[in-house]
Amino acid sequence: MSTDDESFHPLGQEWETELEGMLDETEYDSDLGMQMAQDAMRVTKGELSEAEFHEKYHDDVMDEFGVDDRPTEAAYDEAQEESSGAMGRMLSAFDGDGEESRRDVMKKMGVGAAAVGLGAWGTVDDSQPSLGISQEGDNDEGDGDFQWGMAIDLERCDGCLSCVEACAEENNLDQGVNWMYVLEYDEPRAGTPETSRNRLVRPCQHCTDAPCEKVCPTTARHTRDSDGLVLTDYDVCIGCRYCQVACPYGVNYFQWDEPDITTDQIADQADDMGMDGDHMVDERERWVDSRAPRGTMSKCTMCPTRQDGMSGDDRVGTTACQEACPPDAINFGNMHDETSDPQVYASNPSRGRTLSLLSVGEEFAESLEEDLDGEDDDLESVLDATDLDEDTLGLLLAVQITAESEMGAGDGTIAAYEEDVLITLEALSNHGLDLESEEVLSELGLADAPDEADLGGEDENGEEENGDDENGGDENGDDENGDEEEAETDSFIQEDEDEDEEEEEDEDEFDGPDVEAAQNLLEAFAGVPSSNFRLLEDMGTNPNVIYLGNEPGPNAEQREPTGTGVDYENISYQRADGERVELVDNRKDVLDEKTVGDTGLNLGGW
Repeated sequence: MSTDDESFHPLGQEWETELEGMLDETEYDSDLGMQMAQDAMRVTKGELSEAEFHEKYHDDVMDEFGVDDRPTEAAYDEAQEESSGAMGRMLSAFDGDGEESRRDVMKKMGVGAAAVGLGAWGTVDDSQPSLGISQEGDNDEGDGDFQWGMAIDLERCDGCLSCVEACAEENNLDQGVNWMYVLEYDEPRAGTPETSRNRLVRPCQHCTDAPCEKVCPTTARHTRDSDGLVLTDYDVCIGCRYCQVACPYGVNYFQWDEPDITTDQIADQADDMGMDGDHMVDERERWVDSRAPRGTMSKCTMCPTRQDGMSGDDRVGTTACQEACPPDAINFGNMHDETSDPQVYASNPSRGRTLSLLSVGEEFAESLEEDLDGEDDDLESVLDATDLDEDTLGLLLAVQITAESEMGAGDGTIAAYEEDVLITLEALSNHGLDLESEEVLSELGLADAPDEADLGGEDENGEEENGDDENGGDENGDDENGDEEEAETDSFIQEDEDEDEEEEEDEDEFDGPDVEAAQNLLEAFAGVPSSNFRLLEDMGTNPNVIYLGNEPGPNAEQREPTGTGVDYENISYQRADGERVELVDNRKDVLDEKTVGDTGLNLGGW
């Protein structure tokens, strides 16, 4: 299926038709939901202002839901104040609609959970979510300097599904509810009948400008001020599913039946794990984590109770999927911090890959010290006495040479890997190996080889410079002018010789390691991603997931059934009741046609 059709949705007409049919099964106005979704996407593209969007649908939303607490209200109020000079609010449908708690409106996008077109996915602008009455008491201390997000290296993903399994287990999800989803897709190769086989990892993008948030009448779908996570308050969600229609990535799930795992079982499990909380309510006392209750929407949360420290300080800045990924393809952290895992990795993927692949650390450093005891400190002796080889040592130094910020300065996995490298290099330096010397670096291909020493020679003009005046001067040396001129000439000659010697010393001075050579070494070892992109970057959603490699083209089609190297049905996960449940690729296999599942994605829209 191509997305070159009349659909407003980036994933195409087939997807849009399924979503419309889904809305028809609810008690709410499906036409209103489709129209609002379309215009919410126009807002993120800059074709419609948030104030216009709010005014356009306010009456209809009030008629349908009896409440209109969409975050776009703040933009509308501001526009009214600017045009009329009035300081009051136009909309006051509910008591406690705290104007003081409202912040600048964030523009964000979400996703559905069905057949999608992968060729339309992309990025946006920076704002902050509005808070409605349902969000009273939200953390209002966020200052825009913090935003959780990810960098996902698609070329490192091996399709093992460990991330999908870990997410389902962490959140006690019902079978088929895949908040984290890994799919394979085929894409025609230009000029040939062949297709390339690629892989895409799809969590929620936690957009800074999410249409799913704009269409929610109750602010159940909202952005947490403290860290930018786009979450669903299950206590406030009415299950209208408008967010699912407005979301271009296919990440939303509707909970049709009573969940398999009760809230008591989740709370007991959290207690057994020593959590400071019940793994459901976050630090604001809002129910936004773990599986959803019946009749509400759910999606990837990026583990908010972990980020709140309820699983221990060591798990802040981690997610279940990131922890479980064997090849370190998922990097999680603060997208506004240049020392965070996703930013460090995305800025130099070859270096990030190398850090993951190198097996060094404190134990390795200790073994080096034992092996080097009593050995000479030259490079050849060190390599002969240890398990190190020139290639590995060269990579360790290349990682250090290409560091754009202080090694180990961050709080994540990459910083820990950098610390391991520093510990290893320190052990070698403490033994006496000069890792900054021209000789060692040139031997490892990280600097030019030193030139042979210039042996020099006599100045062929030396005698002339010191010879007699060809005119002889006064026989008795009485020529005062001649003596003065000769002394002055000798002084100039000496100055020139001193300058020449200084220039030669400057030319011979070692400039240190060759950064370009170090980068080339990393790239030759770990490769370079074919692309760096964000899904739906041209739609203005500003997703907070960076992808490296395997960017879907306009004709990409999901392989059905999705194969990822491991079949979904061959993986199982354990939930709070102790039972193991098989993963399911297609939610429809479990619930027939009760929900839009992950089927037939046309990646041409992403």
